[in-house]
Amino acid sequence: MSVSDAPSRSLRTLQAEYLDDPRTLREAQALRYRVFASEFGAGLPAIDGELDADEFDPHCRHLGVRDLSSGRLVATTRLLDQAAASRLGRFYSEGEFRLHGLEKLHAPVLEIGRTCVDPAYRNGATIGVLWAELAEALNRGGYRYLMGCASVSMRDGGLQAQAIMQRLRDSHLCTELLHAEPMHPLPALEVPDNLSAQLPPLLKAYMRLGAKICGEPCWDRKFQVADLFILLKREELCPRYARHFKAAV
Repeated sequence: MSVSDAPSRSLRTLQAEYLDDPRTLREAQALRYRVFASEFGAGLPAIDGELDADEFDPHCRHLGVRDLSSGRLVATTRLLDQAAASRLGRFYSEGEFRLHGLEKLHAPVLEIGRTCVDPAYRNGATIGVLWAELAEALNRGGYRYLMGCASVSMRDGGLQAQAIMQRLRDSHLCTELLHAEPMHPLPALEVPDNLSAQLPPLLKAYMRLGAKICGEPCWDRKFQVADLFILLKREELCPRYARHFKAAV
């Protein structure tokens, strides 16, 4: 899928693509490194020229969004299905959470992870292109559930993460299908009443689509973030935003 951006950025033409060769995968790993290291202060080892790479990458499909006017890769995510997770022995999320009930979902599950967007491209157009291609992946694979993590920076010691969780706990917390128990819970903090809980763009997008948070956040010390585990059931997509997933509904 491709789309032209807003008038103020009219020279941009964004297109989704799969990053199936070593060169484009390195582009994704370089973008991930820049975003995670600069924004979150992640303690990432500089692998072969500042790349974020791990043992899951070879087993995932990598999806990206490219600005065709510049040739620049501006967004990326990776997809891990149950077959690949079985070969690896676990989903990536199981390194942070004990996923009680995962085996009882009785439907194909697709895990999304390492999602990041270049700061200059964090707008509805970029997310829309990424989401539309993700919808195609859900449809082609017959996946009923999409799961993964949305991250909140811990640079303030966890105040923002606690405030966000406090805001979402009543409206979006649901452990009926799956309970994600964090292996490293956030430190207990008193959240000031006047602290504004601003949702990061990715987490906000998940919530708008109808995703549920399946437990308390996990503190990922390596990436210096609080990860909120989300589960999205395909048939429960919010109709207002389902147009981005219309191929999968």
